[in-house]
This record gives sequence, structure tokens and C-alpha cells, in this order.
Amino acid sequence: MKITVGLFFGGASVEHEVSVISALQALRAFDRDKYTVLPVYITRDHAFYTGEAAGRIEEYRDVPALLKKCTRVLPAREGDRVGLLPYGRFGLKSKPLALLDLAFPVVHGTNVEDGALQGYFRTLGLPFAGPDVEGSAVGMDKYAQKLLYAAAGLPVLPALRLRAGDDRAEQLARISAKLPFPLIVKPLDLGSSVGIRLVKSESELPEALDEAFSFSPRALAEKAVRPLRELNCAVLGDAEEAEASEVEEPVMGDEILSYRDKYEGGAKGGKASGGKGMSGLSRLLPAPISPELREEVRSLAVRAFRALDLSGVARIDFLLNGETGELFINEANTIPGSLSFYLWEPLGLGYTALLDRLVSLALKRERQRGGFRNAVDTGILKGFSGGAKGTKG
Repeated sequence: MKITVGLFFGGASVEHEVSVISALQALRAFDRDKYTVLPVYITRDHAFYTGEAAGRIEEYRDVPALLKKCTRVLPAREGDRVGLLPYGRFGLKSKPLALLDLAFPVVHGTNVEDGALQGYFRTLGLPFAGPDVEGSAVGMDKYAQKLLYAAAGLPVLPALRLRAGDDRAEQLARISAKLPFPLIVKPLDLGSSVGIRLVKSESELPEALDEAFSFSPRALAEKAVRPLRELNCAVLGDAEEAEASEVEEPVMGDEILSYRDKYEGGAKGGKASGGKGMSGLSRLLPAPISPELREEVRSLAVRAFRALDLSGVARIDFLLNGETGELFINEANTIPGSLSFYLWEPLGLGYTALLDRLVSLALKRERQRGGFRNAVDTGILKGFSGGAKGTKG
């Protein structure tokens, strides 16, 4: 019997378009002998739509026209499963368009990758692929990640957390006193290199902070690595068992890896991505590094994955000093662009098999959760008669 999968993507995120590309790549790779896959597109204003048109990339050239070809739905509990109910027909005996066995979120950025969507699925009792609620939330907070990495004895760069509403003069003085130039300023909870700036002097700080705060109320300033080489490694598994992929070195078009490099083919000498998402990035794969460094990266990637208590597939990004050889963990991408399928292919794991593993991990987690108690019979409500004092007395 086939497993019915709801493939969720889009959302109110600056990485909306990247999510669409990543999800529709996955849609084509699912084994249709095992799964019935329903694309569920989340608009920027938080509405859910499904339909065949939602699974065709060319339809996203005109989103209003696309939505007219689809049906607006709302996931809701239907007996022991979750159904996609036609929107606006609650209270009626309306038959769900489909009953889901599993949610498969391929989402990037705030409001969707950061635990918000995962918490919705958990509230519905719908099993879902990828990291759990807690791992998703921590994985989008670049400062919280650093704290957990440091606690686990992993190498990280010194950094400061900044808030948009704090006194600007005090912020500038704090940064200049604590961090050497050049340094990096970026939004605290975004990915895809959105809003990131390399700051070479104090005079460039105000503009960099304004850029970061235009995307998020919190920002991160951290020491820059010069000369910089970036290395990426994906990890697949859960807290019990995890394995590392091949290591890649992205080709940068500038002094930092930009959104344009990742998704618009902006790297010098690179090819345009042509809607391929992260899989279209110009890269050196495998990375031209020593066998010893390769194994160090892969080992640290698994340790970082476990430090954040992640599950599914995540990509761990590293910063390498090209002169000293110092290696630092930059951040985890809890639902990476293109699900990092291209990093597994050199090790013999194809995209379809990768998706199978992710479904299996999601169902395993749900089985494990079923073994925990979620209620305590206290009898409080039976004897409660109301009153202003509440129950704590």
C-alpha cells in the first residue's frame, strides 16, 4: 500500500523561490511505486494550495494564475489521520481531497524552516520528515548554534548577538571593542546568504547593520576568516545513527559566497543555475583537500549534527583559513537547498534512495514518540469548581 505524502513548500520567507525549486526537484525524484505525493504550496500570505499545477515549475512564472488552477486547502485532523480539507467548508460534511500519512517539508527560511511549520504538524499529530521542532528552531538561530557547538567542544568563531532596537552608538562601540576587522554582519535567522556583508572598517558597519536588520530584528557580527575557503558536508540520520556525505567546496564569485553565487550562477566562470537551486551552484566536488582534512570535516559535521539534535538531512557549512588551515563550523542548514542530494551521489546514494531514507527516519521518530506518555490522570478537572485562584492555590 502506498504512503501518501504531502510535499509542503513555499511560505512567507525570503527564500520562498528557493523552496519552490528544491521541492519540485524532490517531487520528480520520489518513487511513485511507493508513494503518492501531493504538492502543497504555501503562499507568502500563509494560504495552502494543492493541485497538479502546483507541481509544475513553469506555473510559478504567474502565481495568481497558478492559484486559480489549484484548490485552497487547510490541513485538519480527520479521525486518526490528517486530511487536506477544501478551505472555507468547515462544519459541512466535506470530504477531504486527500488523507496524509506524512508531511514532507522542503522549506527554507523563517516562518517555515524555523520550527513554525513543524510545530503545526506536531499539533495536528502528523508525522513529518526532517528535524523536529526544537532542532528546527535552534538550527535557524546562528548564535544559539554557536553556543551549542562550543559546549560540545567544536571550533567556532567569536561573535556578538545584536538587536535592532538597541542604541546604535553602543552597538558600534561594542563591535569595535570585541571583534577585529574584517568581520561579517548577517541576519541571525536567515539562510541562503541573504543580508550578509563583509565589513572591512568601522565606517562600513552602519550600512551593514541596516541591511541585516531590514531582514530580521536580530543580527550576528562575527570575526571574518581571511583568506577564506568554504567547505560543505551533509549529514543523514538521527541521534542514534548518522553518516556524512562527500565534501564540496563552493566556488565564490566574490569574497563571500553570495545568494547570487548559490542560485543565480553568479560565480566567476560558473554556469547559471537555470532553476536548479543549490544543485546548480558552481562547486568543486569532491573538494580539493587532503584525505586527513576530508575526514576531519566529515567527523565534525556529524558531531555538529548531533550537537543540535537534528534528524533527516542537514548540511553543515565550514570556514577554512586558506593560510593557517584553521577550520571552523559556520552553521547548519536543517533543510538544505536541493536537500543536498548531489553531495550523496558520489557515495552511491541517489536522490530517490535519499528520499526513502528521509521518510523512514520520519516514521521511525513517530514510532518512538508513540512510546512516551502524553497525559497524566490527575483528576483536576473532575474536582474543579472554578474561582479566581486557579488550581495552584
